[in-house]
Amino acid sequence: MTLELFIAFSVFAFVSSITPGPNNIMLMASGTNFGFKKTIPHLLGVNLGFGFLLFCVGIGLMQIFDLFPIMHDVFKIFCSIYLIYLAYRIATSASQTKNSQSRARPFSFIQAILFQWINPKGWSMALTGISVYSTSSSLIGVLIITLAYTLINLPCICFWTMLGEQFSRFMTSNLRLRIFNYIMATLLVLTLVQIFFMG
Repeated sequence: MTLELFIAFSVFAFVSSITPGPNNIMLMASGTNFGFKKTIPHLLGVNLGFGFLLFCVGIGLMQIFDLFPIMHDVFKIFCSIYLIYLAYRIATSASQTKNSQSRARPFSFIQAILFQWINPKGWSMALTGISVYSTSSSLIGVLIITLAYTLINLPCICFWTMLGEQFSRFMTSNLRLRIFNYIMATLLVLTLVQIFFMG
């Protein structure tokens, strides 16, 4: 990879990491509801989970969609259903009883890793990153792209989580928190539009 191509890829990685998507919206909601510290496992799961997805795409995983096109349609439907379920969980998290709220918790590290495999924006960015910026299918080249994206992505998702934690200062009533969670849930559902613009 030339220096010019690496710079272009770095810009792509930053823009795709800092803009709103399912991960950033969920991290912001988690930061507001649980705080930055309790969201760290979720945050690291997003970062490392997407890095692993990007690596797998780089070594040839995207060829599966070429061989079995029907899997792409099934993937879209499954993603849509699961994201709607997550939006429902966010929307109702502030209206639970105190007992159920005490048991509420953010995504675990493993849950966040697994979510990357059904995250439409994640797949879109991984497929774009590899197809546009990878000049070879060599393992070293894929590792460079994966490492660079992972390092650039981390401060971006930290920003969204910290932004959510700052919002928590204004959530002084259950009504405000409920309204905030409704907004986050709506934004998460709106990200479904990305599914229908993938490949």
